[in-house]
Amino acid sequence: MKFTCEKSALANAISIASRTVAMKSTIPALEGLLIEARGMEAIISGYNLKTGIRTALDAVVTEPGSIVLNAKLFGDIVRKMPDDTVSFDTDDGFMVKLCCGMSSFDIMGTSADDYPDLPSVDALEKIKIEEGVLKELIGETLFAVSTNEARPIHTGSLFEIENGMLTVVSVDGFRLALRREAIDSENEEKISFVVPGSALSEVEKIASETEEQATICLGDKHIMFIIGSTELVSRRLEGEFLDYNKSIPATGKMSLTVNRRELSGIIERISLLISEKYKSPVRCKFTDGSLRVSTATALGKAVDECEIVGDGQGLEIGFNNRYLLDALKAAPADDLRLQLSSPIAPCVILPADEEDNSFVYLILPVRIRAEEE
Repeated sequence: MKFTCEKSALANAISIASRTVAMKSTIPALEGLLIEARGMEAIISGYNLKTGIRTALDAVVTEPGSIVLNAKLFGDIVRKMPDDTVSFDTDDGFMVKLCCGMSSFDIMGTSADDYPDLPSVDALEKIKIEEGVLKELIGETLFAVSTNEARPIHTGSLFEIENGMLTVVSVDGFRLALRREAIDSENEEKISFVVPGSALSEVEKIASETEEQATICLGDKHIMFIIGSTELVSRRLEGEFLDYNKSIPATGKMSLTVNRRELSGIIERISLLISEKYKSPVRCKFTDGSLRVSTATALGKAVDECEIVGDGQGLEIGFNNRYLLDALKAAPADDLRLQLSSPIAPCVILPADEEDNSFVYLILPVRIRAEEE
């Protein structure tokens, strides 16, 4: 196999594909990258038997072929090479010569025959969506994906498409994150599938904030995201996802408006006294036109305050600081509406504009003791 390509393009392709290289595997080849050269491109693949990435780059191929190389070593060598054209040449003994400028490396590879094929996806449905929109939808819901393997279905995000609206939902038992976005869809029937959070994390990193179209190919057992010259394949999660519509209260006893950035800043400051060692909820007291936030740990006490629109009627409620902060940072609006009912009922975070239904965040409260006052 022989080909030449630009160093920067090769380094970028290695970086992308390496995201799904297996750290340790009973199949040694999966701890490396599959490099293929054919036509007018080089293709770099990484696979861990759950998620696979295949990305292509322009190359001048003089001899097609394939080989597997240690992912870290190959990546480190290419990254440290000068910015020039890289020549890639293999012999019959799987020795690879890499040359770029005055630099030259000879490294040993292994046969590509030992590398498992990435799953093929016979697309039952194809969904088109702007890259930037896909990146936003994932980034604004991914934080609420569960890490508890006892409910595997919730270790992914639910995608639903109906009447031209894409809804993405994540839940972990303590909070819920929902984002909606209108998309161009010719599908008349409702489409629903769950994608592992680990795969979505990689999709978010690969996608750019552009208006270029990405494609989601939905197969029977797997799903593929096509973003530019990169394909990510993942298994679908099977099972019964939470009926989120029944979990979100329709209304709250109180509806209060707050500035997202101001409240985020307060929670960040209060959180300076909270850690894994010194845990404590943030106590929120809502009065008429004001929100008082406080906490107390072995490190000390902190109190802060901001204005709100509405009367909280003296309601006091506690939250996990990280859960509240994650939702505030993810919410794509400057002003938020908080729906509250009681100290033991969930807090629902919505856009301040009641006509806007683009996002919903729900956070379960933490019980606060009287002696914390």
